[in-house]
Amino acid sequence: MKVSDIRIRDPFVLTDYKTNTYYLYGTTDDNTWSGKGTGFNAYRSADLREWEGPFSAFRPPEDFWGETNFWAPEVTYYNDHYYMLATFKAEHRCRGTQLLVADHPLGPFKPLTSSPVTPSEWECLDGTLFIDEKNHPWMVFCREWLQVQDGEIYAVRLSQDLKKSMGEPVLLFKASEANWTVPSKGVNYVTDGPFIYRTNDDHLLMLWSSHGRYGYSMGVARSPSGTIVGPWKHDHEMLFKKDGGHGMIFRTFEGRLMLTVHAPNAMPNERAILMEVTEESGKLHLLE
Repeated sequence: MKVSDIRIRDPFVLTDYKTNTYYLYGTTDDNTWSGKGTGFNAYRSADLREWEGPFSAFRPPEDFWGETNFWAPEVTYYNDHYYMLATFKAEHRCRGTQLLVADHPLGPFKPLTSSPVTPSEWECLDGTLFIDEKNHPWMVFCREWLQVQDGEIYAVRLSQDLKKSMGEPVLLFKASEANWTVPSKGVNYVTDGPFIYRTNDDHLLMLWSSHGRYGYSMGVARSPSGTIVGPWKHDHEMLFKKDGGHGMIFRTFEGRLMLTVHAPNAMPNERAILMEVTEESGKLHLLE
C-alpha cells in the first residue's frame, strides 16, 4: 500500500540498519479520543513508497494499566533492544508516557515497568527519547494544558536502563512563549509532540506542535547552549503550518533528511506525509 492509504496520527519512522527496513508507527486506533485502547499497529517498507502491514506491534496484556488514549508511539534502538515510548490513560489515573521493549521493530512490545515514567500526579503525554553528549538518556515530554492551561514541555533524565527517572523534571518552556502560538478556546495553550534533533553543524533543535493562526501547526525551538536543559529560544517562522503537525525527522539509508507529520488534523482523514528537508546554518527548510 501507499502511505496515503494508511490512516495514522503522530507518525514516527524508524530507519533500522539491522533489518535494512523502514518502520512506521503512530496512533492507529479507530477512536483515538474516548474508545477503549486496542494497541499500536506498525508498517514496514524498503523504499518509503510501498508499505506492508498492518502488523500488531503492541497489544496490552490483561493486567496493563492503560485503558484508553493509546497515543504517539516512538521506537528507538538503544542498548541492543527496541524501546517504545507511548502515551496511555486510565480512569482515575493521570495520562502518562510508558516505556515498552522488544527484540524486533515489529514487537511484540511488552511493558518495561508496571507504570509510566512521567510524574504520576501530572497529566503528561508524548514522551520522546534523547541521548545527550555524555550518553545519558533523557525523556522530553509535555504536561497538558488540561491541567496547567498554558501547556509545558519538560525534560527528565532517565536511568541507563530507562526504568526510572533520575531527579526532578526540568521545565524547558511554556507554549505561550512562542510568538506563533494562539490559544485554543481563547485561554488554553497546547504543547504537543516534541522531537529533538541535532543538526550536522551541532545546533540542538526541538520540533513541537501547537495551535497557530492557520490551525494545528509545528514550530522549532533551539537551545543555544547545545544542551537539553536550554534555555530554549523559539524560531519566529513555523516549519509546518498547513493543518498538520506532531512531526519527527529521520534519515534515509541514502542519507536524505526527511520530515514526517500527520495532516490534516481531523478524524478520520489523518495521513502521514513524508517531505524532504535540508539544513542550512542550523535552519531547516522544506523542499517543495
